[in-house]
Amino acid sequence: MRQILNVVSDRGSKYAVTGFEVTNRAEVDTALKQLKRDKKFAKATHNTWAVILGDGTPMKGDDGESGAGMVIVRMLERAELREHLIVVTRWYGGTKLGGDRFRRVQDCVNAYLDG
Repeated sequence: MRQILNVVSDRGSKYAVTGFEVTNRAEVDTALKQLKRDKKFAKATHNTWAVILGDGTPMKGDDGESGAGMVIVRMLERAELREHLIVVTRWYGGTKLGGDRFRRVQDCVNAYLDG
């Protein structure tokens, strides 16, 4: 597991990114459970995630942040990165970000890819 905390803040919302190497759906589920054992992540507003499995199958979960999982999938496709589950966590700060929330997700994924 690789974590990059507090990648970005925007109008009170804070974002972090976490990555796990996984090869199948069972490992995805285990990794998500492992992340949420940490109370900080369990209490987050959203834990949006995506992975492209070794056979090219994309999987995603928006966790209430509609469309954010697909943003991560597209970035993984462009980076040709497989078998890496990327989770972008958001702690809502009280102000709606509109489309900027997708830019913050991209910032987090870029931080992971560049790390």
